[in-house]
Amino acid sequence: MRRTLLLLAALAIPIVAELTYQKPSREVLDILNAPAPPVLAVNPSRTYATLSEIERYPPINEVAAPMLRLAGLRIDPRTNGLHLAPASLSITLVKLSDGSKIPLSLPPHARVGNLRWSLDGKQLAFANTTASGIDLWLGDPATGNTRRVEGIKLNTVLGDPIEWLPDNRTLLARTVPAGRAAAPAESAVPSGPKVQESDGHAGPLPTYEDMLQSPHDEDLFEYYATSQLARVDATGSVTPIGSPGLLDQVTVSPEGKDILIARLHRPFSYLHPADEFPQEVEVWNTSGSLVYKVASLSLPARVPLGGVQTGPRQIRWMANQPATIFWVEALDGGNPKEKTPHRDRMLAIQAPFKGDPVEIFKTEERFAGIQFGSNFALVEDLHRVTRLLRTFEIDPSKPNSEGKLIWSRNQQDRYKDPGRPVEQRQGFRGFGRSADSVLLQSGDTILLTGPGASPEGDRPFLDRFNIATGKTERLFHCPEDKYETVEAVLDDRGSRFITRRESLSEPPNFYLHTGAAEIALTDLKDPAPQLRRIKKELVTYKRADGVPLSMELYLPPDYKPGTRLPAVVWAYPREFNDAATAGQVTGSSKRFTIMSGYSELFFLLDGYAVLENVAMPVVGTIDVVNNTYVEQIVADAKAAIDKAAEMGVIDPNRVGVGGHSYGAFMTANLLAHCNLFRAGIAESGAYNRTLTPFGFQSERRALWEAQDTYLRMSPFMFADKIKAPILLVHGEADDNSGTFPVQSERMYEAIRGNGGTVRLVFLPNEAHGYRAKETIEHLLWEKFAWFDKYVKHAEHTE
Repeated sequence: MRRTLLLLAALAIPIVAELTYQKPSREVLDILNAPAPPVLAVNPSRTYATLSEIERYPPINEVAAPMLRLAGLRIDPRTNGLHLAPASLSITLVKLSDGSKIPLSLPPHARVGNLRWSLDGKQLAFANTTASGIDLWLGDPATGNTRRVEGIKLNTVLGDPIEWLPDNRTLLARTVPAGRAAAPAESAVPSGPKVQESDGHAGPLPTYEDMLQSPHDEDLFEYYATSQLARVDATGSVTPIGSPGLLDQVTVSPEGKDILIARLHRPFSYLHPADEFPQEVEVWNTSGSLVYKVASLSLPARVPLGGVQTGPRQIRWMANQPATIFWVEALDGGNPKEKTPHRDRMLAIQAPFKGDPVEIFKTEERFAGIQFGSNFALVEDLHRVTRLLRTFEIDPSKPNSEGKLIWSRNQQDRYKDPGRPVEQRQGFRGFGRSADSVLLQSGDTILLTGPGASPEGDRPFLDRFNIATGKTERLFHCPEDKYETVEAVLDDRGSRFITRRESLSEPPNFYLHTGAAEIALTDLKDPAPQLRRIKKELVTYKRADGVPLSMELYLPPDYKPGTRLPAVVWAYPREFNDAATAGQVTGSSKRFTIMSGYSELFFLLDGYAVLENVAMPVVGTIDVVNNTYVEQIVADAKAAIDKAAEMGVIDPNRVGVGGHSYGAFMTANLLAHCNLFRAGIAESGAYNRTLTPFGFQSERRALWEAQDTYLRMSPFMFADKIKAPILLVHGEADDNSGTFPVQSERMYEAIRGNGGTVRLVFLPNEAHGYRAKETIEHLLWEKFAWFDKYVKHAEHTE
């Protein structure tokens, strides 16, 4: 027997085992299960706020529930909704006039989607998921009473199923067609071979997950995604509108007389997700009759890397007009490398949709977004290479008039971010609700909120900005000793707003600011007082080549000064055009420390120092920045370790590194190309870039244009150099583009085959991010065990 074991060891036979779910220590579990702060939202009329308890860690039996992976969607066949859709378990209404609270009456075992409010704020509706379907409920906010609408089931596969009409009495709902037959069964005998064919024209695509695979998949997608549009009045009466179809977009015009409909149709694609399938974009009236055909959109084809499809895109209502549709079209053939004076143009057509669309504005660079004021619009364009983001004020009523430049900055320059214009969510004045919001505006002034980034950290703000004069007035600025963000603005002048405030010692709470007074909307207590003994510091330093960097340094509870601790470096690389923006500080050291999920901060409870949000910039021109990726991340990592060692808080000989997704890719590369780390943890990564041949992250070149870079950046190609132990973790049902589970499987085999120390943990039923309570507990156990063995006690191992 002993001889057999020795032989197995000599042959490096891998150990394969299936564990039961393990748990970390009781101290970790207590913090993991501490209550989370509620999520706040404000209704359109600004009369109520809602405080929602969100489901944090569903049990593994929910995560493992039946799931159909079709056309980039994950469908729960039992409910005809999305698998593991976010849900609220309880909701409290807060009356903003006096701060009084009203519990919203929810059904037993509630799993509630977003609340949808009538424009006057006097009614609300929501979807509630049960074991056998999704019900529609109506509610009265004045009393908190709710009731279920009988006789229908909602279909949420292609989006939010509920929208109120401006009459405040009627809503539109996407429902499961009445009398629908059973789901199509798969034939045991194939009808023929599976064939794909290309016509010889280039068509690079991302490596999408969950695409259709067969004719049976097509049938299943059509079956579950087909919905019947219906009108539901406040009494619960239901009236079908039009015929059932694959209704991908359903938005009501601001005046409420027309509906913008996007209907998907065959032929479907096995390479593209559902939102890129061929579609007919039409305007219907509220009886379901066709009013106007906007566009027939084909499957995207011959779209170059970093480009866009030709023809209409981003079709929507203009939020400041009664019934005007606008869209964007490329003027450069969708090719970002084409030299042209203008890349995009915006067109519009208004009801009754007669005549030709009117061109209202052209952008020199790629259209990047639009927001509507009462009598103007703010249009953004973005330069692909320089990342120059510009905002122009235009008057849509004066086609092709010159736009007025309002802001211009590097998209990544956080210090010069003027803030984002505040919108009225869901629309609640003028012509009523639109699918798109309008700006909060008073005369020539709008409101701006932003993170307030600075070399000292983030200090969020609320500003009043005059579009005509360009002058800014600061209405609110986060105090220096706290972290306070503006969560909602309640009037056009910015005199009433809600903030979320926290500090190193104060848990997050919400406050209503009225100008004359400040009203606490919540009184949440510290869920884990022991974490207040953690020390946190924002640290700045420089890379060897002078690039400024920063990180958040955490020290465990009751740390004794002068003690050198084992350390965890956790990071995520990002690309920048220049050193100045790369070195800007992110985050705030004034935030209340909360641990949740499988956060690396839990290592603090195991006696480690944690170097969190470690800057890992890769600096260079966007088209070639990755040519020096490896050298730069090694320099970034060395600078962080050297700084923490210089401060006397870490033992530089006992440092582990980890990251998720692109951070996992970074981790494997660091272990392959330097000896700074004792071990690594890589979650849901991609390690062989030849398997993502048409670009990844910010890489704009295809494999065949930059073979050396793709190979040099692939830690898989250097698996023989990875001698530090590495823990590979991957969700078996990863849904992220490029991070197929096979990436970790092949990386494990490569490291093992070359004599490296490696452990592969596949998490059943988990996607790119992990959800189940049992999964999270087990992953924390795995991470502690790995670093305790190979980092904390590294002096005892070779």
